[in-house]
Amino acid sequence: MQAQPLLISETRVRFGLAPGEILKLTSPKASNMSSTQLQDTADKLAVVETLYRFAAGIDLRDEVLLASAFTEDAISDFRPAAAKAGFEYPVLQGRQTIVAALSGSLAGIDTTHSVNNPRVSIAGDQAQVDALVEAQHVPQNDHSRHYLMKNRYDVKLVRAGDAWLIQSVTVDNVWRTGDLGVLSGV
Repeated sequence: MQAQPLLISETRVRFGLAPGEILKLTSPKASNMSSTQLQDTADKLAVVETLYRFAAGIDLRDEVLLASAFTEDAISDFRPAAAKAGFEYPVLQGRQTIVAALSGSLAGIDTTHSVNNPRVSIAGDQAQVDALVEAQHVPQNDHSRHYLMKNRYDVKLVRAGDAWLIQSVTVDNVWRTGDLGVLSGV
């Protein structure tokens, strides 16, 4: 049976939190959590952290950080988003292929990726995340132009020791605005 995501409102009720009150894992209220609940919370944070590494690796042009988010045989499928934007992009297979393709295709573009509303489900050593990611693209040589995308990421991850790694990510576009020419050559 797959674990269901715990909503913030459910967390507040379960741990007796007032609106705006934060549950710290060292607080007396957290001491009421079972070791399983603490591990589930830590795993969910680690899963989302993997998505943050992915986004930051792209934005910072840090190939090591970007690679740290993927399994060796990972798959990245940007085709649904690309099709809605009117261009083709191949399915990328393998960590090194993904890192090389993203680093190369975005070399002349400054990007910012903001990960929002991640919903995490964990079952054993496998996890699934559904998140919205806002991706801003600006040519390095002309910051007056931009292409902004709001994408839905469907991410499957596996536990690898103490870390979670992306096994597959499928990106679909919710909306987009700006100059598509910014992505020419991607």
